[in-house]
Amino acid sequence: MGKTSDLTAVQKTIIDTLHKEGKTQKVIAKEAGCSQSSVSKHINRQAKGRKKCGRKKCTSSRDNRTLQRIVTTNPFKNVGEIHKEWTAAGVSASRTTTRRLMKDMGFRCRIPCVKPLLNMKQRKKRLAWAKDKKDWTDAEWSKVMFSDESKFCISFGNQGPRVWRKSGEAQNPRCMRSSVKFPPSVMVWGAMSSAGVGPLCFLRSRVNAAIYQEVLEHFMLPAADQLYGDADFTFQQDLAPAHSAKTTSTWFKDHGIPVLDWPANSPDLNPIENLWGIVKRRMQYARPNNAEELKTTIRATWALITPEQCHRLIESMPRRITAVIEAKGAPTKY
Repeated sequence: MGKTSDLTAVQKTIIDTLHKEGKTQKVIAKEAGCSQSSVSKHINRQAKGRKKCGRKKCTSSRDNRTLQRIVTTNPFKNVGEIHKEWTAAGVSASRTTTRRLMKDMGFRCRIPCVKPLLNMKQRKKRLAWAKDKKDWTDAEWSKVMFSDESKFCISFGNQGPRVWRKSGEAQNPRCMRSSVKFPPSVMVWGAMSSAGVGPLCFLRSRVNAAIYQEVLEHFMLPAADQLYGDADFTFQQDLAPAHSAKTTSTWFKDHGIPVLDWPANSPDLNPIENLWGIVKRRMQYARPNNAEELKTTIRATWALITPEQCHRLIESMPRRITAVIEAKGAPTKY
């Protein structure tokens, strides 16, 4: 570290204090965690009263506050739009300066987190559900088979607009996009428990009650045999129309399978959502040319999921429930 401008405020304070105590520059450098030349330059600069050199800043503190207000008001604008609005306010600065100052303020361009849009009624139900399940043990959660559908696309690059935010603001509602149900598309159905994952089912059409019951018959039951054997288990599903249909409820009763009550719009409570995320991240560099190659890639990636990963995700259920209670039913980081 050869420049005094690289020294932190803490290091400068340590250097000044030890210098006043008469310590040698070698000792001071060791204590401050910097080079001896940096110590020497800092002491000489303090002694000579030299001011910090460099080009004078082209913006004032007031200009910088204006920029921060623009970014905070609409964090989904790109640099060009932010620069245009800032210069329209009477500030003379380049686009590069705009980007640099935004970075100095702590803003980074990130893909926004997507959370479900919840109304107050849904939040209250989530909170009540979490309070009801807060005393469940890991052993109880290990008896639950979690299921879900997820959409896979050939291209994973289209992730929507980015957002300017600071560190720690990922879960700030101002920096998040609201999501609704997936549009009709071919989906992949899967199931997991603390023992591992079950077989995947590729859905070729929009899922209605009849199709869903076929999935349960030909994929969920084999998954239950694979993951639980003859042991009892509870099945988890969300409140999609095909899942909550009367004929589907009758199917579960006829097969003697209990279904876990589940709050609406709560993907953050379902650990299989994290498995879908793992699979998609591992596939982000895959470039399948058609649907069949995509299915092959998904199967191969899904097969790499280990029972240990599933067990860790199931163990996170108490933490997820605690997070929902602390958030009073609002979406959480999971």
